[in-house]
Amino acid sequence: MSQWAIQATGVTKRYGATVALDALDLEVQRGEVFGFLGPNGAGKSTAIRIFVAALRADSGQVRVLDVNPFNAPAVWRAEVGYLPGELVLPSTSTAGAYLAYLARLRQNRGAEQIGVLASRLSLDLDKPMRSLSKGNKQKVGVIQAFMHDPQLLILDEPTSGLDPLLQNEVAHMIAAAQERGATVFFSSHVLSEVEASCNRVAIIRSGKLITVEQVTKLRELAGQTLRVSYAGAVTPQLFAELSAVTNVVIADGELSATVHGSITEVLARLNTLNVTKMQLVDRELDDLFLAFYHAATLGDDDA
Repeated sequence: MSQWAIQATGVTKRYGATVALDALDLEVQRGEVFGFLGPNGAGKSTAIRIFVAALRADSGQVRVLDVNPFNAPAVWRAEVGYLPGELVLPSTSTAGAYLAYLARLRQNRGAEQIGVLASRLSLDLDKPMRSLSKGNKQKVGVIQAFMHDPQLLILDEPTSGLDPLLQNEVAHMIAAAQERGATVFFSSHVLSEVEASCNRVAIIRSGKLITVEQVTKLRELAGQTLRVSYAGAVTPQLFAELSAVTNVVIADGELSATVHGSITEVLARLNTLNVTKMQLVDRELDDLFLAFYHAATLGDDDA
């Protein structure tokens, strides 16, 4: 058994003239929670569908739990919990009957968890699927992915349509899955959820992998925003020699800047001013992701 839950090498997928995935190389370690981020149309869902054999790549190699998904035996499918981004449910069935049917397909594996998870997510199992709201349908999707304790969870926007309390509950379920040794691979637009849950993150844009980083490293790269109010005069040369300080803006007795790493030298420079107020706050990861996307756009334009 290899250390990788997912391995993709040179995976390319085209829809006519549109390149959905462009030679994607990606490795996800067993036991980690891995975030897959990108704007709409970036290729996230295409990659996920290839990983679960719902779509075939035009070229490249994929191995999931050490096998090619298209040649995988039934026992492999029982070890993968998959939540698609576009969930299709049988309208005439109740949620409970549908989940019980899925349990029977897995030799009744996970049947005892249906009621437990439904209670946890506040899902009425007796309602027909056609009467469920988008959020309640999403709960059904989450339960069917988690209920049989698979080795690998592949989740496409798992908290879509859920309120913040239930988003938090899903985060707890992801943490519990990792605790028992499972691997979790999920795409998301909720960056706070990514930061709270993930060990590593891949950022993809226009089918191309931009970067793979530890979440802690992304936090360092995002840096902090410094805001200072002062009396007297100050010039932009205040931080001219400090590579850790960028985006300096000075106007009307206020200074703002982005600081990366240690602030010791920054504080020493500020000590030369008549500072009346200072604030140092973590930047949102959104800012960093937007910077990655912008840089990728410039690269595409330059190519």
